[in-house]
Amino acid sequence: MAGKVSVIGAGAYGATTAHRLAECDAFDTVVLTDVVEGRAEGLALDIGQCRPIVGFETHVVGRTTGRGGDGYDVLAGSDVVVLAAGVPRTPGMSRQELLDTNAAVVRDAAAQIARHAAGAVLIVVTNPLDEMTALAQRVTGFPPSRVIGQGGVLDSARFSTFVADELGVPVSSVRTLTLGSHGDAMVPVPSRSTVDGRPLAEVVDADALDALTERTRTGGGEIVALLKTGSAYHAPSAAAAAMARAIAGDTGAVLPACAWLTGEYGIADVYLGVPVELGVTGVRRVVTTPLAESELAALTEAADTLRERQARLR
Repeated sequence: MAGKVSVIGAGAYGATTAHRLAECDAFDTVVLTDVVEGRAEGLALDIGQCRPIVGFETHVVGRTTGRGGDGYDVLAGSDVVVLAAGVPRTPGMSRQELLDTNAAVVRDAAAQIARHAAGAVLIVVTNPLDEMTALAQRVTGFPPSRVIGQGGVLDSARFSTFVADELGVPVSSVRTLTLGSHGDAMVPVPSRSTVDGRPLAEVVDADALDALTERTRTGGGEIVALLKTGSAYHAPSAAAAAMARAIAGDTGAVLPACAWLTGEYGIADVYLGVPVELGVTGVRRVVTTPLAESELAALTEAADTLRERQARLR
């Protein structure tokens, strides 16, 4: 694998994503940008100096960008762009406050992506994830298959971790799935989750299962409450990097992501978390998997909620 991946936003999430993408040694170049003067350049130097220690050859470039578009020319030739700009949610911040703040950031960045990296696949990680993915697609004008949100990989990883810890089993023996929103309309899917190949419902009782699914829904908030001054970035960056590698490598990996639906699961005209097959063109197809009646009903309800929220975006 070769090529170029760019990460917009050099906060903890973006910088850690750039570091992971550099260390996997799958790209010729990793670009990191930020609006804070010198931040991206300094972090790029720091990441690049890991090369002789860790043993990778990726060239890491940092660039300060301006609101008027200065510096964004560094995105030219990107195969994948990860949009990580914006502020993290902090304790006491309302969802609307987060949306209003980050929508302005995403609008500006998406316009520059469209101008300088018109052929890229865009992975959005800025929260609120589902709305920001829809907004980025509208601003760029890219085909919906080339604008994808990172949420399901992270949420499913949290679900798997909680199950493994509850049962005291290796996390590699657990397979879980979450759909719907990356937020309050998340739909953990126990019917498609297993431990050593056994259905999850056969391994844990109903009360424990309810507690695990609820903890998964609130997993991000749990970390925010503990950190007090920021939000998660280690697991989220691992999820974003996994998606970028699958796209650039044209692997056909099936991962849960925020994608545009056109009738799959009986749902259309909304960005929603579903399993997708990823390749160099972005979403090759939405993968439909059998769901329990209650799970499909919850997914439909999540779609209705998100469709309304996304329709309100300017």
